[in-house]
Amino acid sequence: MHALARLKPRRSFHLAATFLIGLVCTAALAMLLGAAVPAAAQDDPSLYLPVVFKEVPPAALSDYVLLGWNDLGMHCYNRDFQDLGVLPPYNTLWAQVIKRGNPPVIMTDTITVTYRFPDNTHSADKSNFWTYAKQLFSVDLAPDMGLAGFGLSGDMAAKADHFVAEGIPLTEFSDSNPAVRDPYQLAELVALDAGGKVLAQNTVVAPVSTEMRCDNCHKDGGVEGIRTGRVETNILTLHDEENADEYPAGHTGRLMDRRPVLCAECHASNALNAPGVAGLPNLSKAMHEKHAGKVPQTTDGCYNCHPGPTTKCLRDVMSSQHGMGCVDCHGNMEKVAENSNPWLNEPRCDTCHKEPQYAQDQPLYRMSTGHGGVRCEGCHDSTHAIAASTETRDAIKFINLQGKTGTLSSCLVCHTTMPAGDSPHTAQ
Repeated sequence: MHALARLKPRRSFHLAATFLIGLVCTAALAMLLGAAVPAAAQDDPSLYLPVVFKEVPPAALSDYVLLGWNDLGMHCYNRDFQDLGVLPPYNTLWAQVIKRGNPPVIMTDTITVTYRFPDNTHSADKSNFWTYAKQLFSVDLAPDMGLAGFGLSGDMAAKADHFVAEGIPLTEFSDSNPAVRDPYQLAELVALDAGGKVLAQNTVVAPVSTEMRCDNCHKDGGVEGIRTGRVETNILTLHDEENADEYPAGHTGRLMDRRPVLCAECHASNALNAPGVAGLPNLSKAMHEKHAGKVPQTTDGCYNCHPGPTTKCLRDVMSSQHGMGCVDCHGNMEKVAENSNPWLNEPRCDTCHKEPQYAQDQPLYRMSTGHGGVRCEGCHDSTHAIAASTETRDAIKFINLQGKTGTLSSCLVCHTTMPAGDSPHTAQ
């Protein structure tokens, strides 16, 4: 049964009402932004006119606040799975519900948080992932269902201090314009009480892209003169030519003869919780070590594989206002290749922000908790999209909460009266 079909009738009524309210808010937001999407952006949806936000009073505050975010600044997936699989459609949303007060209280009991993508309600006709999911991941998936059991709408799972929907099988193609890539998809989050009454809502970005530019090098004739007609088969043919005599037991035979091939079948990937084959380099090491020296050691160089010249997944305040790029935090290709535990051992904010009040309480920023038990990403936004982002849509949730873009900084969003003392990052 589709996830949305499981919603109680009264909840469906509230969601319908919420959607109508959202249309009005979206129209108002468009007037606030005061910018139109240029004609070029209709073909390249990441190209928006620069926007100057006007500070306006936030909407009338209710008794509850809904913070929402995507766990990563960008999720990427294969555009085509018929030959090989690197990453599946797998987007993850987090949320926290706060009851306003002095002090505010983070709520999970008696609360439900739902998610939906108003302009992205189906995926199976926008990607051939479901055709090859069983061969790649050994699971039978219903259309539009993700590997972790979440679809494109439904209830988020309640955890100790937050809600999460993991592995949403979202594509970068909207229902209204499925032929044009649109990597900054919008999700509507709604918090409801046990009776189905809407307590709070927000709109958050769920970033997703297929812009892995393997074709920059692996086009026909691009590497070793290989010409198979497709970028993916050019890569597999090259892999066979260079490594077939070293394939481990249980994985012998040319890759070209047993497509589709999951890269993490042999090369461990923490992103997929795949252990790989002992003795072989993990996927991150294999890729970065192999391509070191072949691309520039710059953000533009990284965009040869990571999304990308059009998507521009690195869009945070560190890059836009402080000139930092991928290499400033992650190091060069050789340094990244040395990471023995990629995805789980990544750069820390407190490596540079050394003051005690900036210390992470978890190894990863995206898992860390700060002021009052609020997740760091709840106020500062996702890795690689730390506010204020250069992507217009990242600002929507902050405008909804405090009437302006940028880091959530208004105490009265969560507190009913101004608290005494310093702000969270100036308190000693």
